[in-house]
Amino acid sequence: MNIETSNTHNLKNMVTMTHRNLLKTLHNPDNFGDVIMEPVIFTLLFGFLFGGAIAGSVQSYLPILVPGILLQSILNAASGSGQQLREDINNGVFDRFKTLPIAPIVPLAGQLIGDIFRLLLAGSMALVTAFLMGWRPVVGLPMVAAALGLALFIGWATSWIFALVGLVAKNAEMIGSLSMMIILVLTFLSNAFVPTKTLPRFIQTIVNLNPVSYTVTAIRSILQTGTWDLHATVALLCGLLIISIFMPLSLLAYQKQN
Repeated sequence: MNIETSNTHNLKNMVTMTHRNLLKTLHNPDNFGDVIMEPVIFTLLFGFLFGGAIAGSVQSYLPILVPGILLQSILNAASGSGQQLREDINNGVFDRFKTLPIAPIVPLAGQLIGDIFRLLLAGSMALVTAFLMGWRPVVGLPMVAAALGLALFIGWATSWIFALVGLVAKNAEMIGSLSMMIILVLTFLSNAFVPTKTLPRFIQTIVNLNPVSYTVTAIRSILQTGTWDLHATVALLCGLLIISIFMPLSLLAYQKQN
């Protein structure tokens, strides 16, 4: 089998695995119930509780909040990748995949590509909830789509981190705990919800190095000015770096599964 034929074969297998993952998600509403409710709850909670304290009013806070809550919602949805992988492994599904004449990357890629639906649903729910609260983008729909697309890419890149957690950790509760810790560190040690200048200086250093901060700043710029600036490019490069590191590690961990 030549390289071109092999790549076509792998692509078809990935499409099949992606379709399988989508069907599994749609047939199990519990798998995406959290990605519907969490963005709504957190947008309402953060907006009404912190809007007055941080920006003087909910309406003034929403332009600050929306980029942060959009990315947080997508990252929360991405954290489910590890739990779903562990569920399939514990049920013996991935053992069956290993007996098939497919590349090792196919089951993992199919799982994570299918999870883009969850990420898109979470991001959309965050934006719709903010819109119902009174948020109005000052840019056109294409730039809103660009901001959502950047958030989706970063979320999908981060899902490879959660996939590795799901492959390494044997206990589902441990996976949930580790994923929650990663989400808390990434989102709350960033500029997602509060201005960086209000933080202690040593915390500002950490926040400025956090890829989430670059992404949130980029999304704010896109939604407020309609421009793709340096922060957006850096965020994109961070996402590519995450994928280049954690995709091979996830594949290695998958190959070592019994």
